[in-house]
Amino acid sequence: MIDFKTVTDQVASLVDQVRDEGLGDATPCGHYTQAQLLNHLTGLSLAFTAAARGETGPHNDAPPGEPPTSLEPGWRDELKQRLGELADAWSEPSAWEGEALAGGVTLPASVMGLVALNEVAVHGWDLAAATGRPYALDPDVIETLTAFTGQDADDQSAREGVYAPVVELPAGASPQDRLIALTGRDPAWRP
Repeated sequence: MIDFKTVTDQVASLVDQVRDEGLGDATPCGHYTQAQLLNHLTGLSLAFTAAARGETGPHNDAPPGEPPTSLEPGWRDELKQRLGELADAWSEPSAWEGEALAGGVTLPASVMGLVALNEVAVHGWDLAAATGRPYALDPDVIETLTAFTGQDADDQSAREGVYAPVVELPAGASPQDRLIALTGRDPAWRP
């Protein structure tokens, strides 16, 4: 079991820093705008919370579609609430047992929990980078996610559809930069 709260709290703290006039701006997450990234974070929080609880339904039975480019009224409070619920759901030991369903994919719950943590942590970095805010993951989270994300780092065909190719970094790069590079993102990305 891994504590999601350090990650979800940090991402939630970024939400109030997002400027409305920047919602159409780019992020380091492919072609997503800030609004799309925020919608994606809201949706994945809902889906992975349901996965932790062993629930099935429209939130986790099918792969996510393209996130909307506009946000619903009250999106800040909703996203922060969903992030809190996600952390609470994965704090239950039973969430890590058996199998879990999210995005139309069934995995061992112990793997699904790592996928969920990785999604929130890395998309949190995307949001921080896009808005010019500091972002520092807990060293234990970085170590866990680097081991998880780096499993197929040398086999791009196994990573296809999940990550872009690994970004090469100079010697001495920080552990967090190495994690971000493993996801196909350039840690030096700026808006």
